Amino acid sequence: MGQTIFIPREVDASETRVAGSPDTVKRLAGLGFDVIVEKGAGTSSRITDEDFAKAGATIGKASDAGKADVVLKVRRPTDAELRGYKKGAAVFATMDPYGNDAAVASMAKAGITAFSMEFMPRITRAQSMDVLSSQANLAGYQAVIDAAAEYDRALPMMMTAAGTVPAAKVFVMGAGVAGLQAIATARRLGAVVTATDVRPAAKEQVASLGAKFIAVEDEEFRAAETAGGYAKEMSKEYQAKQAALTAEHIAKQDIVITTALIPGRPAPKLVSAAVVASMKPGSVLVDLAVERGGNVEGAVPGKVTITEGGVKIVGHLNVPGRIAASASLLYAKNLYTFLETMVDKASKTFAINRDDELVKATMLTDGGAVVHPAFAKAAAPEQPHVEPAAIPAKTLVADASPAKAKAKKPAAAKKPSAKSTKGSA
Repeated sequence: MGQTIFIPREVDASETRVAGSPDTVKRLAGLGFDVIVEKGAGTSSRITDEDFAKAGATIGKASDAGKADVVLKVRRPTDAELRGYKKGAAVFATMDPYGNDAAVASMAKAGITAFSMEFMPRITRAQSMDVLSSQANLAGYQAVIDAAAEYDRALPMMMTAAGTVPAAKVFVMGAGVAGLQAIATARRLGAVVTATDVRPAAKEQVASLGAKFIAVEDEEFRAAETAGGYAKEMSKEYQAKQAALTAEHIAKQDIVITTALIPGRPAPKLVSAAVVASMKPGSVLVDLAVERGGNVEGAVPGKVTITEGGVKIVGHLNVPGRIAASASLLYAKNLYTFLETMVDKASKTFAINRDDELVKATMLTDGGAVVHPAFAKAAAPEQPHVEPAAIPAKTLVADASPAKAKAKKPAAAKKPSAKSTKGSA
């Protein structure tokens, strides 16, 4: 084939993940690609240059991007990176296009064919390409680990000769990909777990993981799921009733993990400062939606804050990146599986089939224009700021949930939702 794939070192200093792995490099080389990996690209993910070289990659430098027909990234390319790409190159990444119209327009102007991986359709064929689920799953796990690290007590009940240590009480708000994995992880660590979500289907999923479901189950609740299986915004009246119920519950909890995001909206505020103040000293809140404005009042992006009452609010950014050695392997496999659909196995040629449903759903820019229907006017100077939801409604939790993997609907079919990765999250 003679076509080249370039895997760069991410320029964002906070991004520890890489868009390739020794396994995917070996597979890509087997498809006939020449693979160039930028020196040090996998260092933060515990993948050495030697590992990539043994898999068949050439170790190169950032300027090698100019040779590439395909670029695999974690984050959307910056303007500086775009200047180094050749016109017509295909770029695969989590593009985070909402509210970033100028960046989308820049990609179109650069002449690249950009694929936004977070818009992957939630169909059986594309499950192994679902970056939001793979990254949010790990974020939910890591949220519990981070909470346990900040909580200065044991999570499981321990009966000893010196006395009994009570089990920690963990409350998970939002039972999407991240939330369900947080429930499963907290249960494995021996905590007493409760959870809430506005979607009726979440009740059964929560119960299947051994947690108790907490919600105001009225008529509005029973109708509170879109046809695609996503959360929709509830009425002010319902929000008030649910807030009263959860406020009383949160006051009794040791750890609260929030994962809630609504399609097309900033993260909803679920925990007020007054509710935080009602918690016991030493309690911990982990806000997985902090990058989208946060669910917890007082959460600060990138920081762990301690209130006057001694409650810790954890606002880590890029939570999947905190477990990069695992996150990168899954993300790289998501990219490879999608890219493979564009390779003719007989002739070993790479070509984009623009009629393919996966391509239609994820292609953001092509031929110098913004082609995704949700962003066709991205070049216009005045656009409303809309945030995607990173946490899908239904998913498969690793070895813990019988539910089928399901997440955010593709933008081409419904209004796109993260997360996410991020982004639920």
